[in-house]
Amino acid sequence: MAYEKKESYDPDVTRQLVEHYQQTLSLLGEDPEREGLIKTPERMAKAMQYITQGYQLDAKAILESAKFHEDVSEMIVVKDIELYSMCEHHLLPFFGKAHVAYIPNGYITGLSKIARVVDVYAKRLQVQERLTTQILQAIKETLNPLGVAVVVEASHLCMMMRGVQKQNSVTTTSAFWGEFERNETRSEFLKLISSSLH
Repeated sequence: MAYEKKESYDPDVTRQLVEHYQQTLSLLGEDPEREGLIKTPERMAKAMQYITQGYQLDAKAILESAKFHEDVSEMIVVKDIELYSMCEHHLLPFFGKAHVAYIPNGYITGLSKIARVVDVYAKRLQVQERLTTQILQAIKETLNPLGVAVVVEASHLCMMMRGVQKQNSVTTTSAFWGEFERNETRSEFLKLISSSLH
């Protein structure tokens, strides 16, 4: 299945979202007809469709589109993958980095596809814990590697702007499978993502 990146908006969904955002602005005490807000509901409608486009994307198809047979069994690490997502509890952003590694078992994939898989799951309403395991599962099920490791570090605006208001907190989640469940392999991965090699 071919993978094609595109930015498009469903006219009917956009229209309905615009109506709801106009009502939301009114309920919050704003005038949706004032100059600065006239186009805001449409911008919000398009922005929300863009940042949740992961629902229309297939992570496994992305990996399959650049899956190559290769007799390599050394660890492949793609670190510092920027991610931006939306917390499903408050619809506020969380953002940070993902570090992903796998040990091939006959097949590799294009390096950019690993970053795209992160995007597929980040561009949905999420919790960081689920995001971490979804990335791992997609790679595990598509490439059938010897092992997969995923670490996500993120700052959550729901903690920074409201609630406990802890501006400097960072949440780290991890998921390990296969060879990465062994202490030696996991330690090597964690050392690689912590070091500055470039």
